[in-house]
Amino acid sequence: MAASKQHWLVKQEPSAYSWDDFQKEKSTAWTGVRNYQARNHLSEMKRGDPVLFYHSVKEKAVVGTASVEKTAFPDETTEDPRWIAVQLKVGKSMKTPVTLEAIKEEPALKQIALIKQSRLSVMPLSDSEYQRILEMGGLA
Repeated sequence: MAASKQHWLVKQEPSAYSWDDFQKEKSTAWTGVRNYQARNHLSEMKRGDPVLFYHSVKEKAVVGTASVEKTAFPDETTEDPRWIAVQLKVGKSMKTPVTLEAIKEEPALKQIALIKQSRLSVMPLSDSEYQRILEMGGLA
């Protein structure tokens, strides 16, 4: 029996790399992660795992979906071998962006890492958290 997929959320400042940029490129190396816990999450990602793309800073909303295309490899933006990246493939845009405010107001999402560890840039989601955000965004 195959292991079930893990679900993830990645955060990015739209001024650095936006959902529109990702849609144009179709695929991107998720580089520049310099937090050990976030790096550990990157190392746990498996090919095909579903990912939510979150705009941080001003917008603060889940704006689209993605999937893991290639698992952990050395991050080309640093010489330090401790840091890794993954390749993400673009998915669908949310019909309605799911704001941080809406996530905080949703009882089913009260334990989500996005609220509990707000500075973490890569985080796991439970299947039910992932599905609920898709529903809120009009994709389920």
